[in-house]
Amino acid sequence: MDIGLHLGSVNPRWWAEVAAEADRLGFESLWLPEHLVVPLGAAGSPHRGAGHPPIPPDVPAFDVFGVLGHLAARTSRIRLGTCVYNIGLRHPFVTARGATTVDVLSGGRLALGIGASWLRAEWEAVGLDFDRRGPRVDEAITVCRRLWSEKVVEHHGEFFDFEPVAFEPKPVQEGGPALHIGGDGAAALRRAATVGAGWMPMNHALEDLPRSLARLRELADRAGRRSPIEVTLAAGRDVSRLEDVERHLEAGVTRLIVTPWAASREAFDGMRRFADEVLTPLQTLS
Repeated sequence: MDIGLHLGSVNPRWWAEVAAEADRLGFESLWLPEHLVVPLGAAGSPHRGAGHPPIPPDVPAFDVFGVLGHLAARTSRIRLGTCVYNIGLRHPFVTARGATTVDVLSGGRLALGIGASWLRAEWEAVGLDFDRRGPRVDEAITVCRRLWSEKVVEHHGEFFDFEPVAFEPKPVQEGGPALHIGGDGAAALRRAATVGAGWMPMNHALEDLPRSLARLRELADRAGRRSPIEVTLAAGRDVSRLEDVERHLEAGVTRLIVTPWAASREAFDGMRRFADEVLTPLQTLS
């Protein structure tokens, strides 16, 4: 089981110090949330249930590739992830260039979590069709993967159209950064089974995971895939003990993104306590 940290609940002025300490303590990865813009009239929530308020439109949002490039310089081992990047809102040139930059600067440590998005108002603000986001995301993924692997790329599709281009440098990770597909629906499972290094369920109860993982394996088998698929779950503060980790491991989760603090000022003590009480025993068990 890999254990990552969610930086979205830490004051940004401490990100670099938290990243360096997480690297030293042995956490496997760091993850940043992402939005391009949250319109004032935005409604809804990425989480099920009435208890989850919408995202405030004035929430601080940073360019994730800029931040991860900065954190790459402050760390040496820990993986750097997005949870999740709204790939359909950008031209693939923008995504491929930013992701490649981080991957090269970090020595191949980028874990690119991507999603089709849930926030209609964000798509409308950019002037894009929210109801056609699925095919746009699929095409964006296809173009990015070609840019990351082919010497010359020409593309004529429904959403993107361009004559032959070269794209250099290529990412350190062969074929491009590892893609972790966020989402719970059929399209997300299909993408995870065919092009993803992993799947990131967003609204799955732990007891529902085995059934979805069986479906994921079925889709992977049908596609002729033999490589394993990582399963990353953002558990927040719900995981604080070794027993919590073991329950998730039994359900099929291979990576947990945790938040072992309630406020930014508690982040360093929380990380160290989690490392002592969970990480070290977990490493002993493995």
